[in-house]
Amino acid sequence: MSERVIPLVDQRMAPLAVPRPARAAAHATPAPGLLHDTLGRPLRDLRISVTDRCNFRCTYCMPKEVFDKDYPYLRHGDLLRFEEIARLAGVFVAQGVRKIRLTGGEPLLRKDIELLVGQLAALRTPEGEPLDLTLTTNGSLLGRKAAALRAAGLQRVTVSLDGLDDAVFRRMNDVDFPVADVLRGIDAAREAGLGPVKVNMVVKRGTNEHEILPMARHFKGSDIVLRFIEYMDVGATNRWRMDEVLPSAEVMQMIHREMPLVPLEPAAPGETAERWAYADGSGEVGFISSVTQAFCRDCNRARLSTEGQLYLCLFASRGYDLRELVRGGASDADIAAALAAIWQGRDDRYSELRASLPPDAGNDRGRRVEMSYIGG
Repeated sequence: MSERVIPLVDQRMAPLAVPRPARAAAHATPAPGLLHDTLGRPLRDLRISVTDRCNFRCTYCMPKEVFDKDYPYLRHGDLLRFEEIARLAGVFVAQGVRKIRLTGGEPLLRKDIELLVGQLAALRTPEGEPLDLTLTTNGSLLGRKAAALRAAGLQRVTVSLDGLDDAVFRRMNDVDFPVADVLRGIDAAREAGLGPVKVNMVVKRGTNEHEILPMARHFKGSDIVLRFIEYMDVGATNRWRMDEVLPSAEVMQMIHREMPLVPLEPAAPGETAERWAYADGSGEVGFISSVTQAFCRDCNRARLSTEGQLYLCLFASRGYDLRELVRGGASDADIAAALAAIWQGRDDRYSELRASLPPDAGNDRGRRVEMSYIGG
């Protein structure tokens, strides 16, 4: 029998050194909302991963041959506690973040996740406004959690769903989970007021492209926004190949031929999805084209991992260890000063440069952080 090779993933790589400005006084904290990176991109969106575990084994994210029963997940003590997450989130909000998305792994696997939602929902911007607080889920636990999440202050959910055909869906999640249960979770989210619900479909050529039109037909005429995502080269375990990418332009034309579409303006600066509406007014679809039409120049997102490492790009190799600051006695002003130094030095634009880079350029011999570790 051949030896199985498990690639090392990036949570076990040494973090980057966190900038250590002279101990900050309150008056030295950067002015709220004024952080920009080297390309002039503001810090507005924070993705927070709350667990590195998932109950699905989607081949493009957590393939079963790598993430098996012997996989060394993070220890509970390594995870940021809810109070630590809320504290860091408050520092980010003071420096310009206006949207927080909870991710995973599968975030609904984190015990008492509603408590964290409540703590984050209580945060306010310097102007006194509430945040845009959302969560991305595979939908498997959404039916039983939706009402409690809404009561805790969650505003919206995004559900990952890669096909309506039950056999295709079971094959893609690779744990034999039925699509009907995810659809029930979506209905529960709508009933709870977690809307507009968005549904994300990762399209992988040769696997589920025949599900594009059935998905469009199913959600057309509803208040659910269906978004198609190009299969991305995230991490080191999904064996990504360019010939498995179905460009969004082709997906859009496929839908347009049957259900005519008209373009819409972006809902917010830095939005990842190109928005289109059905010409008859019966709904909206979106296309996220990070492979064929990179949107790096407008990217205003930072990502906080389950164990408190700050990543500046979905395709990064290493993060900055903010947990060490939190647990090492740093003040909020110290953390804000470090955050400012990190963001103001940011120059990441991997997707924009992908075609011109050698295969291993800038990512520690091709090793990038796994999507299951910092979320999508």
